[in-house]
Formats: sequence, structure tokens, C-alpha cells
Amino acid sequence: MGHVPPVCYAEGFQVNSPEARQGGSIVATIKAVLWGFLGVRRRDDYQKDIARLNPLHLMAVGVVMAFLFVIGLMLLVNWVVA
Repeated sequence: MGHVPPVCYAEGFQVNSPEARQGGSIVATIKAVLWGFLGVRRRDDYQKDIARLNPLHLMAVGVVMAFLFVIGLMLLVNWVVA
């Protein structure tokens, strides 16, 4: 017998469904992080992101985007003060 992955549900969204097994692209990860920065996201899309995206990728993209945000603020302040 082959290995059968366990079925996991995230509030009604089956994690081992074909939609979840596609994996998340870098664009989907960036979009999820941007929505997270804004604090607005539809519940269905949030559940799909949880099932589809890799948490380590989300954290890495989040840290990079936070770093870029801080650098952008520093550049803006230096430009306004100068």
C-alpha cells in the first residue's frame, strides 16, 4: 500500500484537496503578507492561504517586507528633513 497523507481541515477547507496541493507561488505569498500588513482579508481567502502557503515562506517574506518598509520610512524622513 502507498502512503496516504492525513486529511486535515481548516474550517471546512480540506488541506489535501487538489486546490491545496498546488502550493503557493511567491506572488500569492507576497499578496498574503501585504493583506496581513493591512489587516484586512476575507475569511475564505485567509483559510485557503493557511492551507496552501508555507509558513516559513510567509515569515521570510514578512521579515523582508518589514525591513523594506522601515528602510523606506528612513529614506522618506531623510528626504523630508534634508
